[in-house]
Amino acid sequence: MIKIKKNSSTSGREVQVLAQHIYMSVFKARRVIDQIRGRSYEETLMILELMPYRASYTILKLVYSAAANAKHNMGLNEADSFISKAEVNGGVIVKKLRPRARGRSYPIKRTTCHITIVLKDKPK
Repeated sequence: MIKIKKNSSTSGREVQVLAQHIYMSVFKARRVIDQIRGRSYEETLMILELMPYRASYTILKLVYSAAANAKHNMGLNEADSFISKAEVNGGVIVKKLRPRARGRSYPIKRTTCHITIVLKDKPK
């Protein structure tokens, strides 16, 4: 389940996008997030489209969502924005039991993560 929250604040002209309960390891998502932190919007799109990781597609959707939110709600120009804050936090661990031989069970743990991206307007 993907839950996307869009928060916008007028102080500092920034837009925040939060995606919760993404079925992905925190370490795999951080590997991609570390590459885009502090970069411009256009440079971020180029980096994410060319990365071979599965996490890059989810993060690309979040960056697109943040830019669309900034343009529609606050009237910001996408070309003048950059990623001011990008973080990945651990979410809940979904635990299941898989039946095994002789009546035993084997635990399955699916890790989730919460991804936060803040898009800010460049100072002129």
